[in-house]
Amino acid sequence: MMTAIERRDAILDRLCVRRHDQVKNLAEEFGVSEKTIRTDIEVLACSYPIETVRGRHGGGIYVADWYHRGRKTLSPEQAALLKKLAPSLEGHDLEVMNSIINQFASY
Repeated sequence: MMTAIERRDAILDRLCVRRHDQVKNLAEEFGVSEKTIRTDIEVLACSYPIETVRGRHGGGIYVADWYHRGRKTLSPEQAALLKKLAPSLEGHDLEVMNSIINQFASY
């Protein structure tokens, strides 16, 4: 069982990857109530650029586009070079290159 601090840290990590999610999804994922997730988001929003938006379509929890928690990113030029080089690779080398691009490229 996670503590509230561990759960909030994990929520922030997931939001930084997903950029957007729904309270219901996070509640199911963490095995807690929607009220608990709302409280977690209120606490996180005091320290991080997190916003909640009401609405059935497009509503949910968002993390600011510019915010990446401790994430190192490639510049657009670096990402473009790696994408240019990727077709010259095969097999495992191509898989590794694609994983680098996916993990570090900023979108």
